[in-house]
Amino acid sequence: SQYIQKFINETWLERYGSVLHQETLTLLWSFIVSIYCVGGMIGCLCSGYLTAKYGKKKCLLFNDMVLIIATLNTGFSRRAKSFEMILIGRFLEGIGAGIHMNAHVQYAGEISPKKLRGFVNVTCSVFLALGKAVARILGLRDLLGTEDMWNVLLSFSGLVALIQLLFLPFFPESPPYLLLQKGDKAGCL
Repeated sequence: SQYIQKFINETWLERYGSVLHQETLTLLWSFIVSIYCVGGMIGCLCSGYLTAKYGKKKCLLFNDMVLIIATLNTGFSRRAKSFEMILIGRFLEGIGAGIHMNAHVQYAGEISPKKLRGFVNVTCSVFLALGKAVARILGLRDLLGTEDMWNVLLSFSGLVALIQLLFLPFFPESPPYLLLQKGDKAGCL
């Protein structure tokens, strides 16, 4: 957080020739932190409609594109000297997380065999906890938690979205979506 706040202050100084007041800096930092939750709420609210209209698989693929755009914003914010790109990236990451939290569980449960359905439905919680642990480890000062690497740390989630974007097209579409929305009984079976 201190590196991002320093980046905001330096960017402001370079643009406007004055240092930000501590209250304004704290406000901007609060926006950066909280905009993720706002995006997550919007993503959760939109996920039901999107998965019903486009299917879980297409929704997840589109969401991966949103996450890659978000991580490009946060990753290149330093080079572009724009803290606004961090705000946009965090907002889009929140939307992506909100959609993924719902669509992943639905999709994984619907394509899994009955014997494994309970196990597969737990993967969202397991990978959420694993992601938090990996983020904490990568955020250590000896790894990516340095002044030179904070933007790489913020954009690391794009790697997971890219992996899913590469492999998800080989997975089947959700059977309930094929049957109920598309009327494709053969595809569903």
